[in-house]
Amino acid sequence: MELRPLGRTGLSISPVVFGGNVFGWTADEKTSFDLLDQFFGAGFNTIDTADVYSKWVPGHAGGESETVIGNWLKRGTVARDKAVIVTKVGHPSMNDDRLKARWIVKAAEDSLTRLNTDYIDLYLSHFPDDSTPHEETLGAYQKLKDEGKIRAVGCSNYSAEQLKAALEASEKNGLPRYDVLQPEYNLYTRNTFEGPIADLCIAEDIGVISYYALAAGFLTGKYRKPEDAEGKARGYRIPDYINERGLKILAALDDVAAETGAGLASIAIAWVAARPGITAPIASATSPRQLEALIAAGNLTLTDAQIAKLTAAGA
Repeated sequence: MELRPLGRTGLSISPVVFGGNVFGWTADEKTSFDLLDQFFGAGFNTIDTADVYSKWVPGHAGGESETVIGNWLKRGTVARDKAVIVTKVGHPSMNDDRLKARWIVKAAEDSLTRLNTDYIDLYLSHFPDDSTPHEETLGAYQKLKDEGKIRAVGCSNYSAEQLKAALEASEKNGLPRYDVLQPEYNLYTRNTFEGPIADLCIAEDIGVISYYALAAGFLTGKYRKPEDAEGKARGYRIPDYINERGLKILAALDDVAAETGAGLASIAIAWVAARPGITAPIASATSPRQLEALIAAGNLTLTDAQIAKLTAAGA
């Protein structure tokens, strides 16, 4: 397994990123620690989280995932400079200020405290904020960079038009630019990245770390009829995928699994990792067995024919 350069950030990341949305939610602190130890022990180095994780849980305020990661870092099992930490600011449910400078500066300080660190490797604008000029948002990131509190910046869930406007604002005003994009992207959901925004990222050397690599677990093959998802934390999303197209994708994954001996989850993640413009997909795990699938994906190379078969199934 080789680390991959993340656009122009100067960061090198593992071919699969651990999705920290589960920490403090479906994975308690002890389980999270064990999973992180296993992940880094296998040579992987990148964790994705956000200040909003996991505010959706009753009684949670957001920041629970960052707190778990911070407590894990504090143990010192892995040196801080060996871990690439990605977190985000600006989710609509956290604060009405969203991507305004005053909120970004405060939110960054809060994230640093929870993460038990002096700096964030990659700080992302979680969602676009049309009420705040790009110049104001990027100016706040400039301040944080000058203070050594963040190393690189990027954005999540931006359209090609929004990202292009941000890049233009950066160039015109001499401000940091978004060097990373985080879109939703997987074998089933493809129009969120393929097309103009992928072309823009490739042309501008923007790193891409995509989320929902397993389509809320559908691409593991565990859910082939709606009732299979009953009682699952993200089960409400599964019925959206159980249709003729979704089942065709699972059939293609089954074929490639028979050829490679790999699990469906590993194959689905490896397909994303092999796509043009993608630096690394994000995937989550709540048990050692699930994490083994992520680790296997980072070491799996699909043939051109296998990639073509999977791509055609979801077309």
